[in-house]
Amino acid sequence: MNKKICIVYTHHKLGDLIWQLPYIKAISEHHNQSVDLILREKTQAKKILKDENYIDNISYNNFRKGIFYWIEVFKLFKIYNQKKYSYVYILDKVNRPAIAAKLAGIKNIIGPGIGNQKKYLTTKIVLNDEDWKLNYSEQSKKLLKLHNINLNNPFPQLNFNTKEFNQEHSDLLRKGKKIAFGVDSFEDYKMWYEEDFVKLAELLHKKYLFDYIYLICGPNKSYISKKIIETSQKNYFIDCSKKDLTGVITAIKNSQFYVGNNSGPLNLSAALGVQSFGLIVNDAISELKYSKIQFITPKNYKDNTWIRDRKNMKTLTPEEVFNFLENKNDEIEKSS
Repeated sequence: MNKKICIVYTHHKLGDLIWQLPYIKAISEHHNQSVDLILREKTQAKKILKDENYIDNISYNNFRKGIFYWIEVFKLFKIYNQKKYSYVYILDKVNRPAIAAKLAGIKNIIGPGIGNQKKYLTTKIVLNDEDWKLNYSEQSKKLLKLHNINLNNPFPQLNFNTKEFNQEHSDLLRKGKKIAFGVDSFEDYKMWYEEDFVKLAELLHKKYLFDYIYLICGPNKSYISKKIIETSQKNYFIDCSKKDLTGVITAIKNSQFYVGNNSGPLNLSAALGVQSFGLIVNDAISELKYSKIQFITPKNYKDNTWIRDRKNMKTLTPEEVFNFLENKNDEIEKSS
């Protein structure tokens, strides 16, 4: 009888989930079987992970706090009890998934064990309380190492059969060369200014004669793509702010490269195997070291420095970004 494996991850950002994929896959490979996941619905995991053969089933949980705390514990308990898991891995320090697993009588409950969580685990092999200072990827990496689980590839990868998406979003499939700009971010201080994207577009279009530029932007920040289009007065922009995740994936997969703010779509682009360039000014590139993202930073950039002021994004100029991209394009042409 195969062991049934469940992995729980509670963070809501798409980018954070993508960063955890190598560790989820490593656990699957360690047990030599596909795994179930319990995640937040906001990650849209059922769409982005539908073609991953190491993932069997995905359930959603809101992981709410306060008066909903025990309601969420009960929901998790029901899932555990129904599935009869042999192992529950928790890639986070939260208590609720561990409490529910304990109540469901799961024999192997494994997690970082930071804080009170260790009381509900079935193992004493846990991270140190000081490890909460590590980023989420480093915590998961250390957890797997402690449990002798090999990490064969630390870089996030996504597999997609985009034929279905291309049919659904045929309006995006215009003839000509296409690139993508990621123009928003969950945190405003990570966002390059709209007029700088406009200037970069002019430089790139003049040099490379790209026909279209996809503007990747969430619906709650559609004003950004609207402002770029209105400021530019050019007809080569394609606004993707009203597209769902499948539309965003279609745009990215049909792009020659992606350049944009540090955000979920930037991580998504890199995981999809598209050449991806991140505009990093106010946060740390060291946190993104297990990524195939290529970083574009201003001259006086200092790593491991967080600046919560969007105005500082102005220290990275469109000309600097253009020169970086031009040099990369020359390298590609010479090697091809």
